[in-house]
Amino acid sequence: MATAKKSCAKTGGVRFSEDHHHPHHHAAGVSSHVHFEEKLHDSVVMVMPEEDGNFMVKVGFLKTQHKYEIIFTLPEVPALGKNVCPAPVPNPHLRITNLTPQPDGGLRVTCEYMAHQEGVLCEEMLLLSETNEDVCVKVKVHARVMDRHHGTPMLLEGVRCIGVELEYDSEQSDWQGFD
Repeated sequence: MATAKKSCAKTGGVRFSEDHHHPHHHAAGVSSHVHFEEKLHDSVVMVMPEEDGNFMVKVGFLKTQHKYEIIFTLPEVPALGKNVCPAPVPNPHLRITNLTPQPDGGLRVTCEYMAHQEGVLCEEMLLLSETNEDVCVKVKVHARVMDRHHGTPMLLEGVRCIGVELEYDSEQSDWQGFD
């Protein structure tokens, strides 16, 4: 039974032709247009629907010990309805502060995210329908978090720093100081 389910998991995928990347198909001007769009695409928070109806939100590079406000819009999920609320599942690093239905049926999500450790982090939040208790949508916030001493990342559109945690107590630090 598990193998049958596994083989079905990949069906329904969409493949896009990559002819525009083929060296023989470059027309004058097309190349720069494609690169411009890719650059534009990389500067905003990306919301990607997953096959199971949930969403992955890529928020780019952040710094440890910094708190960020992240704003993004999810496409319409008809099953959720208009009245949506965050699930009462405590997550110490990710908290929804506002949900606003959009005129096109989408949902504008505002959340606070505490980048608590270095690495590629994925925090989850659940959105619930207030009218149908069986419906919930999982939103995974995916961030690449760098050490607070390694420079300042260029934040994506939709992400802004709203606070910095204080340094740890110096007695707990393993820093040896300058020679």
